[in-house]
Amino acid sequence: MSMDIDRYRLTVVLGPTASGKTRYAVQLAGKTGAEIISADSRQIYRGMDIGTGKDLGEYVYEGRPVPYHLIDIADAGVRYDIFRYQRDFAAAYNDIVSRGRPVILCGGSGLYIESVTRNYAIPEVPSNPALRTELEQYSDEYLIDMLKSLTTPHNTTDYDTRKRLIRAIEIAVYQKEHPEDTGVFGKSMVEFAPDEVHYIGLSVSRDERNARIDRRLDARLKEGMIEEVRRLLDSGLLPEDLIYYGLEYKFVTLYLTGQMSYDEMRVKLAIAIHQFAKRQMTWFRGMERRGIHIDWVSV
Repeated sequence: MSMDIDRYRLTVVLGPTASGKTRYAVQLAGKTGAEIISADSRQIYRGMDIGTGKDLGEYVYEGRPVPYHLIDIADAGVRYDIFRYQRDFAAAYNDIVSRGRPVILCGGSGLYIESVTRNYAIPEVPSNPALRTELEQYSDEYLIDMLKSLTTPHNTTDYDTRKRLIRAIEIAVYQKEHPEDTGVFGKSMVEFAPDEVHYIGLSVSRDERNARIDRRLDARLKEGMIEEVRRLLDSGLLPEDLIYYGLEYKFVTLYLTGQMSYDEMRVKLAIAIHQFAKRQMTWFRGMERRGIHIDWVSV
């Protein structure tokens, strides 16, 4: 386990789902006095605990709590985007540093990680109700072709749900119409030089990763993941709001609304998580091709 985090302004612990990122980051933070900022695009939501794998009980080292940030900061159903994440990261980072503590960024969202460590300029794109209404009439296949004609998608998760796909087109159209608007960062935005960030990647074989995913999925189903989704629906969230978040929330919602049997949900969800983990690794390999050095650790 790397212990030289004082050499860097930021240490990043990344890896695919079920690779043990939280456990590794907590051990590192506990030994060095660091605090952890989450780079998970779904753990920001309150009430979405089991499905997102928050595992808040893991944030303890030798009986002492390890401070964490950017978890449980928004209500489920809110559209939290990367523009807001950049600002929340800056606020959390500056707060931790002001208290003289090292910072660990931990998560599996490659886009979130790169957006704050590579100084991405991302415009805050307003919603376009008229465009959304027009796009709703087209098939998913047509919309995917439209998105590809407008831009090179950042991530194939743009296709995971129809709402994500339409939002991706909305952003691409806005950028075409406003090429001068590259985004204006607030004064608190943190910028890093390449040698100020240390990336640690957790590596696990595909077979072992998939086995861990399957075991964890079964454990979460037993722990009450279906009941968690049912509570969210009972609280007033619409099924499409939960389907928007993909993976566990998409497939369990489809099961609870009678669109899938339990067995079909379990099988298709496992396959979807396997595919998601593969896309995460593809993203991390892309980071390396873009010039980011990742120290891979076998776990």
